[in-house]
Amino acid sequence: MKFTFEPRRTRRDPSAERPTFRVARIWSDMSGRRSEISHLIDRTYDYASERELRWHLAERFARPVGSLTLERL
Repeated sequence: MKFTFEPRRTRRDPSAERPTFRVARIWSDMSGRRSEISHLIDRTYDYASERELRWHLAERFARPVGSLTLERL
């Protein structure tokens, strides 16, 4: 399952080790059909990495992490 997402920067938290981002918009691409699925995830969550987003999507859609790919816009 392929996902394409548009990140949005978050305010810098002095206690955070590195910058975080939020998902502004996200699309799934299944068999060449692209659908916006932004409404299916919590877009207020601050992700520390794309890897964390991938794990979140795997859990949300009950898929193995290795079966997901992410592409940043």
